[in-house]
Formats: sequence, structure tokens, C-alpha cells
Amino acid sequence: MSQGLPSNSPGRRGVLRGTVAASAALALPALGGAAPALSLSGRPRAQWGVQAGDVSAHSGLVWVRSDRPARMIVETSATESFRNPTRWQGPLLGPGSDFTGTTRLRDLPSGEQVHYRVRLADPDDPRRTSEAITGTFRTAPERQADGARFLWSGDIAGQGWGINPERGGYRVFEEMRRLNPDFFLCSGDTIYADGPIAPSVTLPDGRVWRNVTTEEKSKVAESLAEFRGAFRYNLLDENLRRFNAQVPSIVQWDDHEVRNNWYPGQILDDERYTEKDVDVLAARSLRAFGEYFPVSTLRTGEREGRVHRVVRHGPLLDVFVLDMRTYRNANSPGRQTDDPVGILGAEQLDWLKRELSRSRAVWKVIASDMPLGLVVPDGKENFEAVAQGDPGAPLGRELQIAELLRHIKHSRITGTLWLTTDVHYTSAQHYDPERAAFKDFAPFWEFVSGPLAAGGFPALKLDGTFGPEQTFIKAPTRANVSPAEVPPYFGEVEIDGHSGELTVRLRQEGGEVLFTKVLQPGRVGQ
Repeated sequence: MSQGLPSNSPGRRGVLRGTVAASAALALPALGGAAPALSLSGRPRAQWGVQAGDVSAHSGLVWVRSDRPARMIVETSATESFRNPTRWQGPLLGPGSDFTGTTRLRDLPSGEQVHYRVRLADPDDPRRTSEAITGTFRTAPERQADGARFLWSGDIAGQGWGINPERGGYRVFEEMRRLNPDFFLCSGDTIYADGPIAPSVTLPDGRVWRNVTTEEKSKVAESLAEFRGAFRYNLLDENLRRFNAQVPSIVQWDDHEVRNNWYPGQILDDERYTEKDVDVLAARSLRAFGEYFPVSTLRTGEREGRVHRVVRHGPLLDVFVLDMRTYRNANSPGRQTDDPVGILGAEQLDWLKRELSRSRAVWKVIASDMPLGLVVPDGKENFEAVAQGDPGAPLGRELQIAELLRHIKHSRITGTLWLTTDVHYTSAQHYDPERAAFKDFAPFWEFVSGPLAAGGFPALKLDGTFGPEQTFIKAPTRANVSPAEVPPYFGEVEIDGHSGELTVRLRQEGGEVLFTKVLQPGRVGQ
């Protein structure tokens, strides 16, 4: 069964069909185009769904997008009936934010289900409001006994694999929604601004993968409008919109929000781009990223304007969100004997050491957008992540990570583990000084999961500097294997409120748990 586009969708500024026939399970927003019209009849509409983000014990952000200028109004309640709701007046949404906006909810009850609904009011006539669009989330608990559970993954619409209605779109989000986690940690590559989406791709066995496409996704993103369109593309998927309405997010970015393997100061030698200055592209992407995700440190008017932050989830869990893009040095062979900039920058490293030392949470998840011990190349001579293939003493960016790991050990910071995505397969690595060239650190685990909707890639080599041992891996044997051939991967973390045990499960779409590891609380190293 198929359906065409809604009759009020614009043509080239809207969703381009190509050869796609949308399935009934994939209801596209009626307005798929870039900027809404500034003068439309009727009431405002919010057809891109709602999202909640950076939810703590007593606060959270709610996001929406309008089809025209409108005032955002949020109501919250303890019940779906919205009896005795609390009303929150949000910002005026207009072209300056691509008609998106967030409202911060404060003084919420801890450990409770919060139901919210968003209406959009005509700024000239507040009586003219949109239909309410509803969502829900759980605030973080203040009691340890309540436990915690969340999912993580990343890599969405990469390598040309976009929304395929014939497969039901991004159906992995529906599977994750049914697990009903406390939140979802999206570990980067939330979009592929450098990856155009074609109407169809022929698979090696002759089958045809068919994408929903848009004008903005038909080329690499350079203008602010194109970056906004790239972030908006994924919201065409009904599974993702339904997931967003139920599961709050903690979102970070990596390279593909701008361009593959980018770093500050880079000048492009890529004929697809008319804008060659990566700093200009990154500024435009970061603005759109903050417009399309509810990130507490990127709200309009926020002084900080940064991605790295701590999101606290009760006494059991703090999530330390890193930004390994904005402050890094240039990709290189990574053999420097002194590297104060590294991959985090000196200021972010100081921040992370300080916040880890201050944390009183049982578990401290370091949300890293790049892996530590996997050798990620950038061309023939340079390296993209931390490791550079030399198993000896730390060099280059490894020096900064060695400083951090030394700080964790000597400050006796317990309960740290690293979660990442980036490499387009799933694995588990245990790091131990007994196997390492650098020995002044306590053992720890790093878990990798992804992609959600991108190409799968073969496993990378391990660098022995920090003594990693790979206890599990599942990866394809060739590059850019489609989601039709390799299932999406995501991870699950569950913390028992009584014992404090933390269980990591590496999952794949279809319900199968591929690997499980149980970690004990209160230890400097596992």
C-alpha cells in the first residue's frame, strides 16, 4: 500500500519523490521544504514532532518547529489527561531560528513521568493556536533505588543510505522506542552534511535501495539553509518522530555534521564545495545543530555556546559529553612528543578533569564521539582519532588521553567507562596497564555501537599504547555495506538501583543481544 505526498507539499522546495513510493507506515510532514512561508492561512502547525533533551532531576528542554511565525506554548502534567496542567510560555519562533525553538522546563518533580503538549499560537491573535502535539519523558530520580537505563548509538543517513519507505524507514527507532529507556545518547554523526542522498542505489546483488530525497540533501551542505535541511531530513521519518516524542535525548556531534574528518582551520580541496573554509561551514552547522536539537548549552541566548557538558541523571549516573571536533589540532601522523592541544583542547581537558573530580555519581559515562584505541586513518599518512598505530609510549593526541587517564587513577575516580560510535560496527575493548606501553592508569572499558542508518565498515586495527584487548566485535568484511545487508547496531546500559551493577548490552535490530558485560560499582578500574 502506498500514498503520495500531501497535496499541500511544495515541489522542488519540498520532498522529492524520485522513484520512491512512500509506504503507509512512513507519514511525511506536509511541509518538507526549507523555510516555511511567512504568510499562511489557517492556524500554525507543528508537523515535525517534538523532542525533549538534556533532562535532569528537575528540568529539561522541549523542542518544536512551526510552519510559520508562532509563539511556542508548553503545558505539562503528571497525567495524560492533562488535568491541572502547568503552562510555560516559550519563545517566538521565526526565520532567525528556522522556526524552531526550545522551552526550558524547571522545578519538575524528580523520578516522575512528565506529560507535555506543545501548541503554537499566532503572534497576532493568540486565540488562533495549532493542534496540540504531545510527548512524554521521565525526569532523573533522586533515589538510587530507582536505577537507570539508556540506549546509545549514532550515524544516521550516512554513505547515501537514507529513509527507505519500502523498508519502513528508520525502523530501528521503533524497536528502541519499545524498550522505553530513560534517555538516548546520540554519539555523533547525527547527519551526513557531506553525503548527498540520491533517489536510488543499486546493491551488489542487483536489488535497488530507494530513498526519500529533498533538495537540500541532493548536494553537500554549504549554506545555512542546506545545513538546516540536512538536520530536518531525518525528521521526515515517522519512526524517529515517534521515538523523539517518548525518549529524551543527549546529543553530541562528530565530523559528518560538517564534513568527513574535518578539523579547525582546514581549507578544503574538494570540487563539490564552493565554500572552502571549514571554519565557516562548521559555524553554520553548529548553528543548525543547536536549532534542531534540544541542547542545554546551545540554546538561543546561552552564553556558553558549546557542545561539551555534563548531564546528571540522579545519584547513579553522570554523562560527560565530549566534543572532539571543535578544539582539536590538525589531523597528522600523530608523532608529536608535545601536544597540548590534542583532540580535546587544553580548556576542555581541564574542564573534564575538574568535572570528573567533582562528580559524586556511582557511574561516570564518558560520551566520546571518537574511539581511543582504534586506529582511524585520514588518508595515507594522517590519523583522525586518538590512536596512530604506534604501540609504544604516548605520542600526539595520545599524550592528552594519557594525562586524563593518569588524573582518573591518581584522583581515585571510580566508575568510569567510555561509550562511542563513529566506526560503523560494534565492539567491546578492555584497556589494562599490564598490556600497555603507558602504565600509569587504571583499567577501563570502551564500548562501540552503530551505525543506526548508514553504511557498515570493516574492523580497524588496535593500537597497543593503552593496552586494549577486544573481547567482542561484529563488523562486515567490506566497506559501505548497506542497512539492507547488515542490521543497525545500538547499545543499552542498565544500572541496578540496589546493587549498583552496570550492565552493557550490545544489540542489533531484530531484538538480538550480541554481547553482555556486567561491571561492579565502586572500583577505580574494572
